[in-house]
Amino acid sequence: MAMQPRVPEAEDELLGTINTTPLVDVMLVLLIIFLITIPVVTTSVPVQLPQERQQAIEARPDTVIVSVDARGQVFVFDTPLRQPRDVAAQMQALAARQPQPELHIRGDAQAPFEAVGRVLHAAQSAGVNKVRFVTAPGSAQEP
Repeated sequence: MAMQPRVPEAEDELLGTINTTPLVDVMLVLLIIFLITIPVVTTSVPVQLPQERQQAIEARPDTVIVSVDARGQVFVFDTPLRQPRDVAAQMQALAARQPQPELHIRGDAQAPFEAVGRVLHAAQSAGVNKVRFVTAPGSAQEP
């Protein structure tokens, strides 16, 4: 029995399309796997962070101290600043000084976060590079 080459018939033509159903099935399975595993991977591992002792820092003569009282009033040294634009102007003047002095922010524990945030934002926008927060000794609370 000899092998004879197969002659393509008219109904046995090559298909010019690709069947994408298996590809879609695989992609959907991968999508479901990723949707299930991503939240597990991105959740934070609960750890107890180390507690740091406060380090005593000497204030240099050129250090600028900004205080925010419990009502949200902002003071540069002892001078009250009435308007937010006054805070921005003070931060611009501080950033322009050479060498640039440190900015120490003293925020009252009862002060609204917004008031301290405005001071920090004004300093960042002005380009102040050295910013520190001043706290009282022993004020760190256990987590």
